[in-house]
Amino acid sequence: MSETHEMPGEAEMMALDGNAAAGLLRQLFAFEVTVARVVCNGCQSANPLAALRLFGQSMGSILRCPHCNAVLIRVVAHEPEYWLDMRGVKSLRISL
Repeated sequence: MSETHEMPGEAEMMALDGNAAAGLLRQLFAFEVTVARVVCNGCQSANPLAALRLFGQSMGSILRCPHCNAVLIRVVAHEPEYWLDMRGVKSLRISL
């Protein structure tokens, strides 16, 4: 089910597609990920990604909150793709 949002006329005319964000996103995702601060959706604790607890790895990796054990991040590497699920993360703060 797809949700659409009506935009005011002028703002709609100024809208670009996602390709326009490529440069910004390339800069954003070129960082040392282990120092990024993750806020847990469950207990609201903030930790560097390096402090999360890693489980799994054969079928995929699960990163859990060190305080409440909630699943924060799921990663599956299935060549030639990676699948990333961050629904347990309330926010991710990256210092450039």
